[in-house]
Amino acid sequence: MAQLKHVLDGYKVLDFTQVLAGPTTTRMMAEMGAEIIKVELAPNGDPSRALPFLRDGRSAYYVQQNRGKKSLCVDIKNPVGLEIIKALIPKMDVMIENYAPGVIARTGLDYQTVKALNPRIVMCSISSLGQDGPLANRPGYDTIGAAYAGVLDMCGYPDRAPVFPALGIGDVSTGVHALAAITAALLGRERSGEGQYVQTSLLDCYFGYHELNVQMLSASGGTMKPRRTGEHHYMVAPAGMFKGKHTYLLIIGGLDRQWPSMCHAMERPDLIEDPRFNTLAARAKNREEVIQIVQDWVDTHEDEEVERALEKYRVPFAPALTVEQAMNHPHLRQRRTVRSIRDRFLGEFEIPGFPLRFSGYGELELQAPTLGEHNMPILTEYLGYSPAQVEQLEAMGVLRRGPR
Repeated sequence: MAQLKHVLDGYKVLDFTQVLAGPTTTRMMAEMGAEIIKVELAPNGDPSRALPFLRDGRSAYYVQQNRGKKSLCVDIKNPVGLEIIKALIPKMDVMIENYAPGVIARTGLDYQTVKALNPRIVMCSISSLGQDGPLANRPGYDTIGAAYAGVLDMCGYPDRAPVFPALGIGDVSTGVHALAAITAALLGRERSGEGQYVQTSLLDCYFGYHELNVQMLSASGGTMKPRRTGEHHYMVAPAGMFKGKHTYLLIIGGLDRQWPSMCHAMERPDLIEDPRFNTLAARAKNREEVIQIVQDWVDTHEDEEVERALEKYRVPFAPALTVEQAMNHPHLRQRRTVRSIRDRFLGEFEIPGFPLRFSGYGELELQAPTLGEHNMPILTEYLGYSPAQVEQLEAMGVLRRGPR
C-alpha cells in the first residue's frame, strides 16, 4: 500500500463554500491531505477573492483560506453546468456548502437529490442561524450568530454597548465543528456503508460557548444572572486585565486553589485566610476590593517583576500582546503557530499555522488556486471530457477562468 501523504489522503470533497466558515472546514481537510474541488460560482467565484490584502487582483485572504484546493468555476444555473456537478457527485466522499438555507436546494442539489446520486456521500450544511426555525431565512454573519446567542451581551462594559469582535471567532470555530461532524460521519460510513446529512450553525456553536452562564442562570432559578463586566470576570476574582506600566496583563488567580499562590506572589499571605477573600464566593462578593488590591500591587512594580512573581508561584497570566507582537513571539515562531508561506503571485507572507498536530504526518506544501484553474484537469480526469470540450464550455460561459 502506498504511503499516505496525510491522514485524509484519498478522500474527495466537493466544496460549495465561500468566505470563511465553510472554507475553514475544507482548508483543514486540505491540510490533512483531502482532495478539495472548490466549486466557485461563475463569473466571479468566491467573494473573498476581493477581500484585502490585495495586490494585482490577488487576495491574501483568499490564499490563506483556500490553499491546497482545486478551483472549478462553473455556472450551475446553466443546465449544462448543473449536469457537470451531478456527474461529479458520485465520485465524491463529501459535499459541503455554506449558502443561506434553501439556496443549495433551489439549485437542484438538496440532500435527497445528492443522496440518490451517491448514497455513500456525507453532505454538510453550515449556516448562520440554522437550516430551520423562525430565524433561519435571515441573512447572517459571524457576529449575527454571536448576537442571537447572547455572546455579544457578555462582551464589554455594563454601561456601554457590547463590543464588536475584530476577528472571525465564530466562523472559524463553526468550521471546526463542521469538520468534526464530517469526519465522524465518515467514520460512521466505514461501519454502516452509508453516508448522511450533517449540519451546524454559528448560532448553535456560539451558544455552546456559555460554559458558565446558561446552567448558572437556569439552575439558580434566575437569581444568578450573567452580565458583562468589562475587563474582569463577574464571578471569579481576580480574573481579568490589570494595567501594567507598559502593557495590560491578564491575571487569573481567583479559583480557590489559585488564591494562596496569588497572595504569595503579591507578598500578602495575610489575605489567604481573610474571611472577605478566602472562598470563591467571598471574593466574588468583594470583587471590587480584590481587583483594587491586585491593581495596587501591579502599580508598585515593573511589569517584569510582576511577571516573575506570578511565574514563580504558577499563577496563570499573560501579557495582552498585539497581533504584531504575537506574530513575532518566539513561542509562536518555534511551534509554527505563525507560519510563512510563499504564494505564486504575492510572494512570501505569514498566516496562522495549522493548529492540529499528527505524529505520523508533517505539514503539506500547498498553493491556492486561480479562478477556474482546474477546470481542465477536473473535467478531463473525473468525467472524461476532451480538452476541446472544456475549451468550448469556457467559450460558452458555462465554465470561467481568471488570472488570479
